[in-house]
Amino acid sequence: MHRNIKNQPKTLNEKILIGKSKGKNINNNSVIKLKKILIILIYIVLEILIFFSALYIMKYLYDMYENKKESNLLNEISIDETKLAELDGATLDAENSRDSNGSSDGNGDDSQNNNIIDIRPERVLKLEELQKINSDIVAWIEIENTNISYPVLQSSDNYYYLRRNYKRNYSLNGSIFLDKDYSFEKPSTNLLIYGHNMDNGTSFQNLLKYKDKKFYEEHPIIRFTTNKEDAKYEIIAVFRSRLYYADEKNVFRYYNFINAKNEKEYNNFIKNVKNASLYDTGKTAKYGEGLMTLSTCSYHTKDGRFVVVAKKSKF
Repeated sequence: MHRNIKNQPKTLNEKILIGKSKGKNINNNSVIKLKKILIILIYIVLEILIFFSALYIMKYLYDMYENKKESNLLNEISIDETKLAELDGATLDAENSRDSNGSSDGNGDDSQNNNIIDIRPERVLKLEELQKINSDIVAWIEIENTNISYPVLQSSDNYYYLRRNYKRNYSLNGSIFLDKDYSFEKPSTNLLIYGHNMDNGTSFQNLLKYKDKKFYEEHPIIRFTTNKEDAKYEIIAVFRSRLYYADEKNVFRYYNFINAKNEKEYNNFIKNVKNASLYDTGKTAKYGEGLMTLSTCSYHTKDGRFVVVAKKSKF
């Protein structure tokens, strides 16, 4: 009679081996389960990252689209043709009146010219319409044949429009904005204007092209339109700078100059600007001439800035 090996009692060693084998199976199952959980977690994390990355890209592309629309905003505003015709006629009549009668009736009495005639250019009237959207819009800045053509905003602080567009909506591009301390009531000396250096070529990124003198020679004029005038500014210097620490001495903090206290302070600013310039533009400014300083980030050094300075043209 053959012994049934399968039914034979297990020796102690066999029982130990079987126990170890079962333990290994349990451990292997646990490891497999942990691996599955880990894979699921990684998958969920990747899905979340992809989702938020897609949102960021969509927001980035949307901001680019909005920025391009914004740069053409002034051109899209239409002024009533009747009003334009009336303004043109009023301008012509006023000029003819001045030509034939002079500025008064010959006795120094301007009583015949008491009627206020709006003879502002169409571009100025368009800006006035744009200000109905947001009263913080103080001007329009443009450099022909570049990407720079934007409304200029001004707020009570210099942070509000860092990440907001002209509609006050959040935007990665932010806005071009005028320093809070500039006053239009009694015009300050220097229009200090900030804008981001966006890698998509928008905002003030094109300012960095002024490091090339040839680019300057092809784009020497900045157009600046307010609700009072359509002015031009001639570029006199371009330079690299940075934000300086409070304890640094004998440095040129161009960003602190908005209103000259006197002629000496004005001339000192112009001297520093010309000395810092990457090349000689052949232009300078004299005390009493309005100035404009455009500032954007530059990565040549930590907290670097690229700066363009211009003076108001008489023509």
